[in-house]
Amino acid sequence: MIRETFSAAMLVLGAAAGAQATEVSIKTLNSGPGGMMVFDPAFVKIQPGDTVRFVPTDKGHNAELIKGMAPEGAPTFKTVVGKEEAVTFDKPGLYGFKCAPHYIMGMVGLIEVGDKPENLEAAKAVQHGKLAAKRFEPLFEKVQ
Repeated sequence: MIRETFSAAMLVLGAAAGAQATEVSIKTLNSGPGGMMVFDPAFVKIQPGDTVRFVPTDKGHNAELIKGMAPEGAPTFKTVVGKEEAVTFDKPGLYGFKCAPHYIMGMVGLIEVGDKPENLEAAKAVQHGKLAAKRFEPLFEKVQ
């Protein structure tokens, strides 16, 4: 009886833990909050195991990791232009991303996974073009 009760309790806890993972959508826009060629929202804070769905609201965009703007050992990602795709983030830290076709126009975003990212200074040190660097400034201010 105790074993069955314990097994049932573990199943409930496992289901509850899985139910806590969330999915957040980020739209790719030609025009929106923050100007032309933007992600909306450009900053999201999630927990390890959560998923970000990149939604091509306007065609011609993708989302891909910017080299040097992820925790050490984190997998890279690159979505297909114009295709809705989901990426799950398991490793805590900051992830800077861009739309490759519009990076020169400052189309960037930032994902904070977990609390107190250890790679904040490394992510800030990555060099960008003028428009992308300017758009990253207020995003870094949102990091906890």
